[in-house]
Amino acid sequence: MQTIDQALDKLNKSDFRAKFHLNEKEKAYVIEKGMDTIKEHAADFIAKRIAPAEIPNDGFQTPMKGHPVFKAQHACAVCCRGCLHKWYRVQPGIQLNEDQQNRLVNLLMAWIEREMMTNNNH
Repeated sequence: MQTIDQALDKLNKSDFRAKFHLNEKEKAYVIEKGMDTIKEHAADFIAKRIAPAEIPNDGFQTPMKGHPVFKAQHACAVCCRGCLHKWYRVQPGIQLNEDQQNRLVNLLMAWIEREMMTNNNH
């Protein structure tokens, strides 16, 4: 099993995944809401949009913008069950358990924390 740092480093080698960054407005939102609230949002998005065994709009359930967690999901390949299977070998058609959901949330939060420490102007 890979660590969060190993996963983030691997994702960063993908041209597609590496292009995602939080912009200043999204960073301000994270500061305004606080990391605890952002983590609650991430947990809610994972529970409702990624964890179910069957997702009617799988592959289209995560917008590309509109919330920092959405960007994190695309950057971390946690945007749909297809990407979860490709990147993490998570089998489709099976409800994600609490531990799996927590691991995904922790990965997203680690990506957001890294983004908050960088000065990018994307």
